[in-house]
Amino acid sequence: MYFYEPAKGHGLPHDPLNAIIGPRPIGWIASLNVQGQRNLAPYSFFNCFNYRPPIIGFASSGWKDSVRNITETKEFVWNLTTRDLAVRMNETSASLPHGEDEFTRAGLTPVAGRIVSAPRVAESPVNFECRLSQCIQLTTADGSAIDTWLVLGEVVAVHIDESLLEDGIYQTAKAQPVLRAGGPSAYYGISEEHRFDLIRPDNR
Repeated sequence: MYFYEPAKGHGLPHDPLNAIIGPRPIGWIASLNVQGQRNLAPYSFFNCFNYRPPIIGFASSGWKDSVRNITETKEFVWNLTTRDLAVRMNETSASLPHGEDEFTRAGLTPVAGRIVSAPRVAESPVNFECRLSQCIQLTTADGSAIDTWLVLGEVVAVHIDESLLEDGIYQTAKAQPVLRAGGPSAYYGISEEHRFDLIRPDNR
């Protein structure tokens, strides 16, 4: 077994953490600042944390525009990244001058939310409108604060392209979601041929 202590370095060409904990959904987060300027950014540390009420979250290394906007306005929108949108999603990761619009840079269409003010990505087939529930600064095991922020939001509205619903069941693979993996550039897709099913013991 290869062994290392993260605090002392991994000794490998690239930190394996992202490759081991992967593939991961992408947190493609849209927000507004208090002046109404749009921001759109992808986060690779993203997931769902509660079912009822639905709570999703992402972690930001540093107090970035998304975190600042969300803590000020208490709102954001998550947008599903699909294979067709992958290149444009990647464009929104660019370090732009403050106030420059990532929607414009990536050729994406902003659409106002139904419940929150933050915009949706019109080209994305799934959008979650969210209200901030918590913003937590992460700490080390000894309690030392680190410059990483976990933003959690309650999903208050859901938009789904009806073509992804068959007999009322959402078809995960049909949406062709893009998932982040390890290394500086690796992404993955999923397909129905890789699906398998397991029944929980309590439901047998």
